[in-house]
Amino acid sequence: MTIDIGRFSEAPSSDVEETGADSGQEQKPPELVYGSAEEFLHEQLLPTYVRDVDGRAAKWCLEWYFHPEAVSRVEALWRAWEHLRLDGATGISVWFKDHADHHMSVLLDPRGPFYKCDMQKHRDPEHMEPQKAPNGWFPDVRVR
Repeated sequence: MTIDIGRFSEAPSSDVEETGADSGQEQKPPELVYGSAEEFLHEQLLPTYVRDVDGRAAKWCLEWYFHPEAVSRVEALWRAWEHLRLDGATGISVWFKDHADHHMSVLLDPRGPFYKCDMQKHRDPEHMEPQKAPNGWFPDVRVR
């Protein structure tokens, strides 16, 4: 039986121009495999990162896109995957160890971003409403 582990095993596509450092031409970045974080979630992440989501040991919200933290973490997972898939040696290991295992543990944690949701119903997360610090405590350090 062969298990499809996604597109990590593919070599970079041949439409990436190989140019020498002396040629003065810029190398075109590799094309993305997925056009969005949502496509990545449905086509790559969830089919390969399979867990028993029972609501007690792991939670997920079917309307995950209403959770800003989840959107940000899925976006981070997608971008890291697109970069690391090009490393045919250790890319898949690095992606799982440093990215998927970390972010998915947070996302699936029963006390994580989906803590109020259950498998049948989305419930809006409660957002922290911090007060603004007094003027001058955190000056804008951007150069103007």
